[in-house]
Amino acid sequence: LSDDQLVNHFPNHYELTRKDLMVKNIKRYRKELEKEGNPLAEKDENGKYVHLGNKKKKKKKKKKKKNCDHLVQVDFVPVTFMLPADYNLFVEEFRKNPSSTWIMKPCGKAQGKGIFLINKLSQIKKWSRDSRTSSTKKKKGQKEADKRILYVLSFGRGEERFVSQSSKEAYVISLYIDNPLLIGGKKFDLRLYVLVTTYRPLKCYMYKLGFCRFCTVKYTPSTSELDNMFVHLTNVAIQKHGDDYNHIHGGKWTVSNLRLYLESTRGKEVTNKLFDDIHWIIVQSLKAVAPVINNDKHSFECYGYDIIIDDKLKPWLIEVNASPSLSSSTANDRILKYNLINDTLNIV
Repeated sequence: LSDDQLVNHFPNHYELTRKDLMVKNIKRYRKELEKEGNPLAEKDENGKYVHLGNKKKKKKKKKKKKNCDHLVQVDFVPVTFMLPADYNLFVEEFRKNPSSTWIMKPCGKAQGKGIFLINKLSQIKKWSRDSRTSSTKKKKGQKEADKRILYVLSFGRGEERFVSQSSKEAYVISLYIDNPLLIGGKKFDLRLYVLVTTYRPLKCYMYKLGFCRFCTVKYTPSTSELDNMFVHLTNVAIQKHGDDYNHIHGGKWTVSNLRLYLESTRGKEVTNKLFDDIHWIIVQSLKAVAPVINNDKHSFECYGYDIIIDDKLKPWLIEVNASPSLSSSTANDRILKYNLINDTLNIV
């Protein structure tokens, strides 16, 4: 490419936008923080990452520890396992709390396709058996593994990634956030747009005009409704087929409306902290993948971040989307996305 040409993706953007690789990179990032003694990786007596909001400096810290003025929970992604590779680890975790609900997602799909919820191991045993059969065959030798390689993706400077048939069939299974913040009794999530122009040094911008996507059916944790995607999945591609879908507002709120609602019901200070935490999560997720992203000078990327908020006003990163939809379902949608495209091009 010549100096005046740009591409709207980083060559290996999938390190952030593919569900399994995002989790893998965030887990690696946590371990690196722990290794260097960064207080962001502090754990409690139960081995869980703790919230470290605005603590004063402690005396006699280890030399390697870094002081941070604003620290939030590093544990911003729900407990997640890759299947079929981590099936045994998942079973071990599931048995610790057999009443928990989990959500299964194919790694490479979008718009809610292939997603389902489970609360019993028997619900995925058939899937597991099929996957294990494939995995067993994979271990029979390097020659057989080589035969299963479908193609090689080249990203310049000798970087290559082998993509096999089994990688296309991979799933992630995450602990379901079963205590979401509800408005009008309905579950919602946030779609936020983040533009990255370079990873090294990291330079990112968050678009102020994000929106909330609401389910059309009131939320219930009842096991009898686990199959009702109109209760659990906020994707417009799913909700627009519901009987209660409103084509005028599209089941959406602007982020500014959400902020006003929370300020009036929870208070301004708590609301400000929530959005500060969301911004921090976005930065941490980008820092987690920065070392592995091919930082091509011709590249930029606008990501669609999906964030869910629980009833304690803790934000959780659900996934990051490459090429977030720019189609509009309402008049407000069209204005928002027109301005998003315009602002993105002005910056790059």
